[in-house]
Amino acid sequence: MRKKTVVRKTRTVRKRKSKISVFRPRVLRISIASFFIVLIAFTGYHYRNGLAYYFSFKSDKISAENMEAKRLSDVRNFQVLKKHDGKSIGIDVSEYQGTISWSYVDTLEKKYPLHYVFIRATVGKDRKDRRFEANWAGAKENKMIRGAYHYYRPNENSLEQAALFIKTVTLQKGDLPPVLDIEKLPKNQSIANLKIGLRRWLEAVEAHYGVRPIIYSGEKYYDDFLKDEFSDYLFWIANYNFYREQINEDWLFWQFTEKATVPGIKGNVDVNIYNGDLQQLQFITVE
Repeated sequence: MRKKTVVRKTRTVRKRKSKISVFRPRVLRISIASFFIVLIAFTGYHYRNGLAYYFSFKSDKISAENMEAKRLSDVRNFQVLKKHDGKSIGIDVSEYQGTISWSYVDTLEKKYPLHYVFIRATVGKDRKDRRFEANWAGAKENKMIRGAYHYYRPNENSLEQAALFIKTVTLQKGDLPPVLDIEKLPKNQSIANLKIGLRRWLEAVEAHYGVRPIIYSGEKYYDDFLKDEFSDYLFWIANYNFYREQINEDWLFWQFTEKATVPGIKGNVDVNIYNGDLQQLQFITVE
């Protein structure tokens, strides 16, 4: 008897595609988009006054003259200035600003008077700023309170650097104390030796002028290397970060931007806030 061949059908079980594999990227995209929308909305609300000022929303008429008068490098600049209304505002310059028309240097955005200027005098042990003498005389003629600063090179002899500054800068009554600008770390010496050199420069300059110098540096450099061991000095701190909108109580000056425009100066210029008003600023000048 012939056997009957039975063909069994094999059922193919297809795995259902998990919706999670499609759903998760979509949720991630939506979450990211929502986060940025909230962030933009919060930023817009936080800077609403600055944005209104910047885009001339407070005026019914937007003319080229108004736009130029209200032009800011960024909205944060206006926000910071508004929060420090009443404090003394100034700038700092060097040869990088080129030839300055000092008679036009009077206000920032035609609203904030510029009371003072720090001028770079020397660099390292052997270089004078090419525009120092012209800037030093121009600021005086423009009746601005002026100060001179030295850009310190960590790998060069500190006393030779102090001698160059002393030879170059003659302070008069009403000038600001000398400034030591330290921003770089040494390449061929330790941090401990760097601090010894800084101290020698400061002491030599103080002995000559009879006034204690100010130290300029970035906030991180200040926190990491200077804050503790040089606590007996006053500091001028640079910080341009968007989250920083107030000057610290223990800062004498705050350089809050390097991208401002000032009449009489081509290109960008640094702007600084003194931690006090004009009368208090005059109190710390050389007698």
